[in-house]
Amino acid sequence: MTSIPFPIPRRDNDMLRELRAPQGRPLLLTGGTVVTGNELLGDWQNADVLIGGTVIVGVGPGLLTAAGDDDMIVIDCAGTLVLPAATDFTTPHTSATLTPGRSADIAVLRLADTPETPAGAAPARGSHLDILITAGQVRLWDGRPLDEAGTPTAAAPASGPVYDPAHPFMGMWVDDHDFVRQELLPDGRYDEARGDRPSAYQGRYWITGNRIDYLDDLGFWAFGEFHDGHLHHAGYRFTRR
Repeated sequence: MTSIPFPIPRRDNDMLRELRAPQGRPLLLTGGTVVTGNELLGDWQNADVLIGGTVIVGVGPGLLTAAGDDDMIVIDCAGTLVLPAATDFTTPHTSATLTPGRSADIAVLRLADTPETPAGAAPARGSHLDILITAGQVRLWDGRPLDEAGTPTAAAPASGPVYDPAHPFMGMWVDDHDFVRQELLPDGRYDEARGDRPSAYQGRYWITGNRIDYLDDLGFWAFGEFHDGHLHHAGYRFTRR
């Protein structure tokens, strides 16, 4: 199967200069996959969201045709998901929506990693939150927060987990059927054997209180909890040996 890469939307300084001084011009988010949260409106794979002042003015395909007539600031949203900033899928009838007349509180999420995103197992890989708009004002642009003057500020570095090389939970942990054998090594790495497969999973771990976090070399995160002398992880109960 051939995978089709998602496009990365255009983000440049010229657009940022326009957003710093919109002078009442409407904003148009164009070309994204739009999830409105409104059953009557529905969703679109490729559509536009028009913002005027603090509210949503229009939503759906075809709004781009009026961009020149209405002097819109057109924001490329190809390869993104556009949805309400306050989305609660568990209680949809109380969640915010992208309904014309409602406050323009909108989140735009990239579907592709940016080119500088590290590959493999790396903590703090970065967010796909590309643009955040509240009450019609862009608060976050190209993944970076804007100050009151509309200037991108450096995002605070993510604080990674702290490894304790002397933690008493280090050692070999084995499940009740002796099928999974997970060794927590003193160098901050784990080595998990499964059945006759040695080193089925390997990676890094961090223990905080009764919780253990795993970052596997394949790139996924997982967790476990220590209770009453046992390690509970991914449906298994481990005993230390």
